[in-house]
Amino acid sequence: MRIAPSRSRTLRGGTAAVAAAALVALGAVPALAADPEPDLGVGTIAPVKGLQPGSSFSTPLTFLNKGTAEVPGVWVTYAVSPGLKADETYKNCTYYTIGSYDEMPASNVASCKIEQPLKPGVVYGTAKPVSLKALDSAFRDDLRATVGVDEPSPGDGGATDPVPGTGDPLTLVEKGPATDADRKNHPEAYAETDVTAANTADFALTGDEQKGEVGKKVTATVKFANKGPARVQGTLGESVTTVDIRIPKGTSVVKPHGFCDAVTKTHYRCGTSQSWVDVNGGESYPFVLRIDKAVGRTTGEVSFTGQERPFDRNAENDTAQIVIDTGKDEGTAGSSGSSGSTGGTGGSSDTGGSGSTGSTGSTGTTGGSGGSGDTTGGATPQTGDGGNLAATGSDSTLPLAGMAAATVAAGAGIVWAVRRRSAARAN
Repeated sequence: MRIAPSRSRTLRGGTAAVAAAALVALGAVPALAADPEPDLGVGTIAPVKGLQPGSSFSTPLTFLNKGTAEVPGVWVTYAVSPGLKADETYKNCTYYTIGSYDEMPASNVASCKIEQPLKPGVVYGTAKPVSLKALDSAFRDDLRATVGVDEPSPGDGGATDPVPGTGDPLTLVEKGPATDADRKNHPEAYAETDVTAANTADFALTGDEQKGEVGKKVTATVKFANKGPARVQGTLGESVTTVDIRIPKGTSVVKPHGFCDAVTKTHYRCGTSQSWVDVNGGESYPFVLRIDKAVGRTTGEVSFTGQERPFDRNAENDTAQIVIDTGKDEGTAGSSGSSGSTGGTGGSSDTGGSGSTGSTGSTGTTGGSGGSGDTTGGATPQTGDGGNLAATGSDSTLPLAGMAAATVAAGAGIVWAVRRRSAARAN
């Protein structure tokens, strides 16, 4: 958020002197003792594993007033990721959904006002475990509980209209004086844990087919989709998967998608806008290609790479092709030079790089992709989709060594999502 400039004027002359004297006078007055902030803690929550989609489960929550004064009442909030929801509602709680923002996924929230005092040094627990349900899309989910004296705010994500619960109120009961172990087990005013379900997700790739004449531009779009049934949450701040795209020989890249980095002029690696993918969600990667040479029907391979996907048990849709009909190969004069003349900057032979059919002659500057000498063939990727990904692809004039170094620096785990806010709000 942009911080507005200060509107206060600089103190000058006598005004400054008066202000200084006033500050000295204020410093001489003893400060009033402020009430200490409540020191509350939430107990560690055990992970929940192996749930069946559609099943219910419950988890106990404990709280500790680690301060020296009694707290007259608290707000208890528990939030779960989109694969989970509250199975039982309480009439002193409201229920709403916070939308995703930045790189934070959406969450389903229960916010409960507990109007009973918490004595210092005493452990409290919910009268009965909190009941939750795993949805059909449950897979890699999480639960987060918080305690505080102020009503929680939805934060930057906004929220749906709160819906009051209908069951008996959520209450706390004393569990006994806190031991040293209890104090260590309630370190912060929040606690979170993983909730995993035995589920699968089918990641699928779709290619494209286009037709054009030499010198014309075509747009080929590769699509990644999660066909479910599970929603997949990856590591926050990292792409949920990575897609390799090989450019068909006889063509060159005019404009790649903004989520894609150039490995070579004929090989791009693409990530996702977020670290999760919902059911029926995914990404589209349009590439503007120029047809540089008539080589008939030419293909480029598309495949997943990087992260393992043990949850994906359907390998039939893990690969696809970009097919470009460039017209009949008639050996157009001037479109091909000596065999392999630009192999030093091209891709491997299986991606339309070096070789007698992919070279461009001594005047070409886009040899790896069978270019005609136009320097836009390996242009730097553009920033895409609202600036969520900074383009890091190499310019066509860079040698392969430079691009290889950039690729190593990027590493196998390319990060595509925006950075997390400096201070995440407790839900």
